[in-house]
Amino acid sequence: MAEREEKSSSKWLRKIAITGSNGIIGKVLASGLSGYHLTLADLPTADLRDFRLCSQILRGHDAVIHLAWNTRTEHWQSPRIDPDNTTMFSNICRAALAENVRRVIVASSIHVEQYRTWSRSELISPQRDPIPDSPYGAHKIFIERLGRWYAQQGLEVICVRFGGVCPLGIEPWADIPVVGLSYPDCLSLVRCCLDAPRVPSNFAVFYGVSENKHRIHDYVNPFGWKPETDAAIFYSERRKAVV
Repeated sequence: MAEREEKSSSKWLRKIAITGSNGIIGKVLASGLSGYHLTLADLPTADLRDFRLCSQILRGHDAVIHLAWNTRTEHWQSPRIDPDNTTMFSNICRAALAENVRRVIVASSIHVEQYRTWSRSELISPQRDPIPDSPYGAHKIFIERLGRWYAQQGLEVICVRFGGVCPLGIEPWADIPVVGLSYPDCLSLVRCCLDAPRVPSNFAVFYGVSENKHRIHDYVNPFGWKPETDAAIFYSERRKAVV
């Protein structure tokens, strides 16, 4: 677990914990979220199956961005569901309630929906009852439902169905032109979630995708976030710069 403070022109210092900080999205946020006091935690050093450790990590924070997920045992191409991923999220929410942490932002996924077979003219709405494309996607839907329950207990819970955030310097994934999320849009999305004065009814769920030419997801959300880049262009240009 590491702590880092960024200088900011804000009138107050906002303390944010990020779990899963060594993942792709975690690294984007850890390096790009200036203006916040960040506490970084990741597996296996921070075993989030331990409720007491979760409470220790969250103590004194205003919000937590929960990205931690054991992808070695569970991902969208795996037939497995890892119950430890549920335990970690539940512990984070319980600890947030116990430590008076106001807001939990949790990583859901575009895999809650079978987007690869989507053939309708309208965009995929976050209000639609999703049909998952994998056990992983089904588990993410359960995480969203669990988050809604914790929202009823007093937490503000935001479930972001993240699109594809790709490592730089590699060939962009094939579906990036459809579901990609660029680094600048990822950062602005999370900033909007953190800076919103309130979460309507304590709960929100929305798709986090860039303004892609072939976009099929509706990124409507209650925080006023709007992406400003095409992910395919962003990753193509950054790959050339890295190479």
